[in-house]
Amino acid sequence: MEYRVLKRSVDRFRDDLNQRKGRRDNLLEQKRRKEERIAELKREVDKLRQVARLFVLAGEYARQESKETMERLVTNALKMVFQGDHVFHIDFEERADRSEAEFTVSSSYGGNQMVQNDPYDSRGGGVVDVISLALRVAMLETSRPPLEGPLILDEPGKHVSEQYVRQVAEFLNAVCNSFDRQVIMVTHNQHLADAGATSYHVEIKNGESVVYGRTTAFD
Repeated sequence: MEYRVLKRSVDRFRDDLNQRKGRRDNLLEQKRRKEERIAELKREVDKLRQVARLFVLAGEYARQESKETMERLVTNALKMVFQGDHVFHIDFEERADRSEAEFTVSSSYGGNQMVQNDPYDSRGGGVVDVISLALRVAMLETSRPPLEGPLILDEPGKHVSEQYVRQVAEFLNAVCNSFDRQVIMVTHNQHLADAGATSYHVEIKNGESVVYGRTTAFD
C-alpha cells in the first residue's frame, strides 16, 4: 500500500518535472529566437546607420558639387560682363537647424591685391544683377531632377550700366548655346532686345497695346 502511494507520488513528481522541463525548453527556444531577432535588428540598425552616413556624405558631396558649379558659372558671368578678375564665392554657415549661404565677390579692381566684398559693395547693383541672373541659370542647370523649359526673365541687368549691357547680351547668348535653353525676356533695353532671335516691340497707342514682331540674325 505504501509502495503504491509512493509510486503515485513519484509519477506525479515525474509528470510535473516533465511539464516544467517542457516549459523551460519552450522558454529557452523563445529566448533563442528573441536573441536571434535582437542580433538581426542590431545588424539592420548598423546598416541603417551606414546608409544614413552615406546619405549625409552624398548630400555633402552634392552640395559641394553644386556650390562649385554655381561659383564657376557666376564667376564666368562676372568676368564676361565686366571684363575683370572677379571671383564669386559661396560660404555656408550652419545656424540652428539650417544652413545659410553667404555670397561674396573678390577682385583686384585693377590693383595688386584681391579684395573680397559683399556683392553690393563690388560695383553697385550691376554686379548684383549679374549674380542674380547667373544664379538662376546655375540653379536650373544643377537641379535634380532637371528642370525643363525656357528661362524667363523680367528686366535682366536693369541696374547694369550701359557700357556693360552688350556683355550681358553676350552672356545670355552663351547660356542659350551652352545649355540649349531658350531665353524669354521682357526688357526696355534695346541692346538686349536686339540680341534675341525673335523680338516683339510693344507700344501703347490710344490706350491699346500694339505689338510689332521681327526676326533678326542671331550670332
